[in-house]
Amino acid sequence: MSRIRLGRWLIAVPMALLALATIYPLLFTANVAMKTRRDYILDRFSLTDALRWENISMAWSSVGMGRYFVNSLFVVTASVLLLLLFGSMAGFALSQLRFRGSSALFLGCLAGLFIPFQVIMVPLARIMADTALIDTYPGLILVYVAQFLPFTVFLMTSYYKGIPPEIVDAARIDGSTVYGVYRRIMLPLGTPALLSVGILNALFCWNDVLMALVMMPSADHRTLMIGVTSLRGQYSDNIPTFASGVLIAAIPVLLVYLFLQRQIADGVAAGSTKG
Repeated sequence: MSRIRLGRWLIAVPMALLALATIYPLLFTANVAMKTRRDYILDRFSLTDALRWENISMAWSSVGMGRYFVNSLFVVTASVLLLLLFGSMAGFALSQLRFRGSSALFLGCLAGLFIPFQVIMVPLARIMADTALIDTYPGLILVYVAQFLPFTVFLMTSYYKGIPPEIVDAARIDGSTVYGVYRRIMLPLGTPALLSVGILNALFCWNDVLMALVMMPSADHRTLMIGVTSLRGQYSDNIPTFASGVLIAAIPVLLVYLFLQRQIADGVAAGSTKG
């Protein structure tokens, strides 16, 4: 019995320390965001004596974080919807349909996972500039779809391979077209994977800085993370306002992790448990 308890403590203590190291920066940021500029200069580590929302209100309206939030929300939503559409269609085709070159095509999608954005950043920016897609929402959406589509195809293909092919064969014998099988059978069966992959892609797009920085040079079209980055230079002498911007950007991600952590874990494990 003592060995079991000792083993539990050996696991619980490092996990508790890891959780504390993860939660402390968020609590520190929230505490700073509630301080006045004078209070922060006098003692940056002390607890605030009142909940002051002026800094968050200023960051949201005067600094423009509200506009950046809406920009990110639009871009992320459109990108995730396109990723789920194309990824589910490609996953269905590569896992259930028999055609020549499907294995090579799947390996080509896997190869896209190993190409970092930094490698293709310069030629991509030139192509986008030549097609007048720089500093436009469709341009950034296309970049997100192209960057994260291999990951989506990989997970959806791995998930759909776990579905018995006899289901598809029976539907085809009953007269369903390929599109009918995809819409009526594969989409409902793939809902758990679609939810998990959608959450992961939303987090990837929401937290992105580099791609948005390359594609959106103007201030009006900035996403939220670029807005937070720009605050560090504009408000280097007003840390509470900067902390308020960081808090605004972190709250949606925190809520997603709190309420959808099971779906996130399922999405991370989908490629290793299916197929």
